[in-house]
Amino acid sequence: MVTSAAFMIFVAVSIAWLSMRALQDHRRALELRRSLLDSAARLFPDAQITVGRDSFPILVGHLPDRRRVKIELIADTLVFRRLPQLWLKMTVSEATALQRPSIGALARPTGAEFYSIVHDLPEWMPPPQTGAPLLMRGDGRASHVQAERVSALFQKLFSDPGVKEAVITPGGVRLIRQAAQGERGAHLVLRQISFPITAVSQELVRMALSETQALSQVLLDERPVPAHATI
Repeated sequence: MVTSAAFMIFVAVSIAWLSMRALQDHRRALELRRSLLDSAARLFPDAQITVGRDSFPILVGHLPDRRRVKIELIADTLVFRRLPQLWLKMTVSEATALQRPSIGALARPTGAEFYSIVHDLPEWMPPPQTGAPLLMRGDGRASHVQAERVSALFQKLFSDPGVKEAVITPGGVRLIRQAAQGERGAHLVLRQISFPITAVSQELVRMALSETQALSQVLLDERPVPAHATI
């Protein structure tokens, strides 16, 4: 009887300890998640970081020409038979809307990309040849010359398998890049989402900034218009 009581106490204490440890690990994971963009923030003198409902940080800053930059992190777990992906989404908003068409491309489309705006564009466009399937769509306003220029840029951008989406609109441009891939063991065995990353590197952010600059300039000869467009 005494042995049974001691065993029950041991079990209760073990469960309590495991629960406390799990809670501590969860809190540490959330703290780490919130700090993922702290290093990247040092690239922008006026950077401001807020935390979304998913505990991932959102960084907002400005380029020297006063264009607004917004950096978000997106955990993508919806694709079957693939490890979870952590995407870096960078949006650069123009100071004044430009009279240019909306054109975008999405690599390896499945239809489950809840974060994509390419799916919302109405016109299908023939994509350039790249190393991966590419969906290219627009709003139907691009001239043949504009389409060719953007297609050539997309072919260059999407030769890098880390690029997931690139979009040009009158109000700005957007680029989505892989920031990390989920840990295989945690996902396959425990069905947990764990990304082996402690910080988004400044190098990755600089690369994305360079690519958004290319997107911004590919149709730079288009004239400003008074309409206010957003992305």
